[in-house]
Amino acid sequence: MNQVTNVNQLSNVQPSEIPSTSGGTGNFVSQNQGKKSTPGISQVTNVNQLSDVQPTDWAFQALQSLVERYGCIAGYPNGTYRGNRAMTRYEFAAGLNACLNRINELIATATTDLVRREDLATLQKLQEEFTAELATLRGRVDVLEARSAELEANQFSTTTKLQGQAIISVNAGGFSGDRIIDPGATVDPGNPRRNPITSQPNPTILFRAGIDLNTSFRGTDLLKIRLDTGSGLNDQAPDAGKDNAAGLLEQNFGSVLDYSVKPPTNGDVEISRLYYSFLLAKDFRVSVGPSFFPTDFVDFNSYAYLSFRDFSTLAFVNNFVLFPVNGQSAGAAIDWKPGNGAFSVRALYAATDAANPIQQGPGVIQGLSPFTNILYPRQFAAAAPGGGPGGGPGGGPPNVNTGDRGFFGDTFQGTVELEYAPSRAFAVRLQYSGGELFSNRFDSYGVNVELTLAEKFGIFGRYGYGNFDNTAFGDIKPNYWMAGVGVRDLFTRGALAGIAVGQPFVVNQIGDSTQTNFEAFYNYPFSRNIQVTPTVQVINHAGNEESNGTIVTGTLRTVFSF
Repeated sequence: MNQVTNVNQLSNVQPSEIPSTSGGTGNFVSQNQGKKSTPGISQVTNVNQLSDVQPTDWAFQALQSLVERYGCIAGYPNGTYRGNRAMTRYEFAAGLNACLNRINELIATATTDLVRREDLATLQKLQEEFTAELATLRGRVDVLEARSAELEANQFSTTTKLQGQAIISVNAGGFSGDRIIDPGATVDPGNPRRNPITSQPNPTILFRAGIDLNTSFRGTDLLKIRLDTGSGLNDQAPDAGKDNAAGLLEQNFGSVLDYSVKPPTNGDVEISRLYYSFLLAKDFRVSVGPSFFPTDFVDFNSYAYLSFRDFSTLAFVNNFVLFPVNGQSAGAAIDWKPGNGAFSVRALYAATDAANPIQQGPGVIQGLSPFTNILYPRQFAAAAPGGGPGGGPGGGPPNVNTGDRGFFGDTFQGTVELEYAPSRAFAVRLQYSGGELFSNRFDSYGVNVELTLAEKFGIFGRYGYGNFDNTAFGDIKPNYWMAGVGVRDLFTRGALAGIAVGQPFVVNQIGDSTQTNFEAFYNYPFSRNIQVTPTVQVINHAGNEESNGTIVTGTLRTVFSF
């Protein structure tokens, strides 16, 4: 017999084609591989330790000799192979493959002949008898290696998952009558923003796109970073949301499309979420960060909460008077579900301009709800670019207190929510929010209820009551309510339809009537990644002005997720 310098010479089965693991059976691995990647598996130096391998033929005796001489198989610590049963030919081939790899390593690294010629002959005979099984294992491993290589080449990170969403909407609408009057016109008629709208808006195409980087270091924590962009006209709240007819015609009392103003971007890429969430205890989660939205943590509802899935009207997505701080903020939130039972307690603190140490420059207005611009127009003007407490090129009025800045300054909001949810079919949430807007106190109370009947049909509603001090209309006590019905799996599995009616800001001091909003939608899932939703909005007595005609808008919303 000629000298063999490499096991490759033994047959047509090459080491590069032979799996280093069992290729799907997961029962035998090479010694080195087992030490690196198979916790809990110890080396087996005698085939007899594999008690369920029956020594009935010459192949077992041959493999036994090779294992004992070269130590090339690792097994489970208890010395068994998944109970008392015979070893299949594929399992045996996996063990043989491990010995082939081990002997090949010895030949490649040894300076002297450590492998006996008769052992090489035995290996050759074993390969010939188990050619079919080795070829099958080779095919399985080739597929697994190709898939593994593809995953490794395309994975973003071992700790971070990349998720994305794009919302593209076609919107059109108009109003009856001659004009739309802003509710703040009687407060500050000299402000050009208060000019009445006399021409019908043109159709628009609006968009929002975002990417989430969700990182977990321990499996129970989350570092969320979201990059956002969109079609908002301006990065200041008074102009945000005007890329759709409802936001242009009635931008103050919750008629704007929610995803159009969270956050306003005007085509710029911004960080809209940056916070870290972790478990302080088994049922107690804490979230802290310099950039989050209060509504990310409270006021959930199965039928009216996600503007890319269900209702788009801002005042239907969350309790309108409960969140004067309804935008990008810094702060902290907790979620406690004692014993994972029916009760949950949630609380948060949010400050809108936490990075600004003193009263200067814009920024505080970005995190506020649209109705605060009507209640405190002079403070908004003073905080606008070029304005300030002493006035300036931007027209900021003098001697207006825009509040202190920083994390514990003005403007801020604290919210507490108690939820009782004995089942998935029913939940009631009691809520309180309090804080300051430009050094003026506010307190708001809310309730949020949902009930699912027969797993398909749901009814839901919210109610809110607030108290806002020292507004341009004096001390006011606005009310808010909305109610609706939703139907799941309508016409197709995964679909959701709903209709709701509500009055976002019921208060006698502003206007001479009460604005009423209606919206109907049907969310149709073309796939797990594409949803198309037609929606219709009707707004009666917009801005609490009876002289305003009825506004009707329609939107075709398409959401792409990955």
